[in-house]
Amino acid sequence: MEKLWAGRFKKELDKTANDFNSSIAFDSRMYRQDIIGSVAHAEMLKAKRIIPEKSAERIIDALYGILDDIDSGALKIDFECEDIHMFVEKVLTERIGDDGKMLHTARSRNDQVALDIRLYLRDMTKKTVSLLMSLIDILCKKAMENADAVMPGYTHLQRAQPITFAHHILAYGMMFRRDVLRIRDAVGRMNESPLGACALAGTTYDTDRDMTASSLGFDGVMMNSIDAVSDRDYCIELMSAFSTVMMHLSRLSEELILWSSWEFKFVELDDSFTTGSSIMPQKKNSDMAELVRGKTGRVYGNLMGMLTVMKGLPLAYNKDMQEDKEAIFESLDTVNMCLEVFCPMIETMSVLKENMLSAAKNGFINATDLADYLTKKGMPFRAAYKLTGTIVARCIDERTVLEELPLEAYKEYSELFEEDLYGEISLKSCVEKRISKGGTGSASVNEQIEFLKKFTSEKND
Repeated sequence: MEKLWAGRFKKELDKTANDFNSSIAFDSRMYRQDIIGSVAHAEMLKAKRIIPEKSAERIIDALYGILDDIDSGALKIDFECEDIHMFVEKVLTERIGDDGKMLHTARSRNDQVALDIRLYLRDMTKKTVSLLMSLIDILCKKAMENADAVMPGYTHLQRAQPITFAHHILAYGMMFRRDVLRIRDAVGRMNESPLGACALAGTTYDTDRDMTASSLGFDGVMMNSIDAVSDRDYCIELMSAFSTVMMHLSRLSEELILWSSWEFKFVELDDSFTTGSSIMPQKKNSDMAELVRGKTGRVYGNLMGMLTVMKGLPLAYNKDMQEDKEAIFESLDTVNMCLEVFCPMIETMSVLKENMLSAAKNGFINATDLADYLTKKGMPFRAAYKLTGTIVARCIDERTVLEELPLEAYKEYSELFEEDLYGEISLKSCVEKRISKGGTGSASVNEQIEFLKKFTSEKND
């Protein structure tokens, strides 16, 4: 098959080199964006009378026909072509003859591919945002169902203070909200058209870049033609945002893996999202969460790979930049795939409230509240802190907990202790007393839920 750039060359490209050079195996997914971009370009060429009106109309009609045929399966993509751009142009020329050869006037594959990637990512990240919104809604639902579930809050993976499961799970809701904002910000910066920059220096034709940008839904045009074809910041930004999404999913996966173990048993994942062992019949493995945790490294690797590809490239376009597509496509696919399994996995998960409460009771996580009790009675906090530590040590020796230590025992340490002590250090009271904004008290948790629900209900694609 003759290459569109073959005129300069006396020899055909070596088959091994041809296969190595080809990108259609992975850029064929952009066929829709390539065709829509070409339609906009043809409309502009027609409007500016750069090509004859009838030729432009034949091109546009044929392009829509090609799109319909690919969508329906009537036209199969030829993977012998170098890339999707050449495939579409080849079919176009086969269908309408020399008129099809006019399409590439005032355009290069450099600005064409830059356009296609931007259009494709703009389209496909809508699914990522939608999945993240769904996950936030599911987390809010789980929080409302478990607003009264007291559990230990941890630092250093040591029981620290009493919180509610709702408060804990909403922390992830806040993370995923930021992920949505990061993706939207990256897409917003990406939404400038490179079309018309040509190879790197623009064109001698009197084109209208603003027209094509507007028809394709861009906010404007890229103001420097060299930057337009050599920029891949938007891929790196999105891969960075995707890496952060995966980091958040991985952190939650780690907790689900721990919580569903016999050592914790705070939650139980539904059978439909777990697997068994080939040799140990008692096992119920949280494999979906483990796979999400594992796939995080894949997305990180793509980000680092793309940063490395770009770090030493001179301006403008270099073939190295063909590496952008596999990396960004795989990252996008991986994030969406993980979110698709994560949403129903969380939705069907059972929360074991009694086990959480039992763990909270046995961790002395109300010790801070005991110290605060003394401080409110007039004892300096550092003295109260030290005295509380001494009482905790006694409870450990006597295998009891702070709530069950008799008042007479407390009075051995200070006459400030009164009967009201037990109301102050009950786990439920400890939770409800966290009245500061953003805390684990019920009013704050309800406010957090409403904050996230308002965010997901806003139509701001």
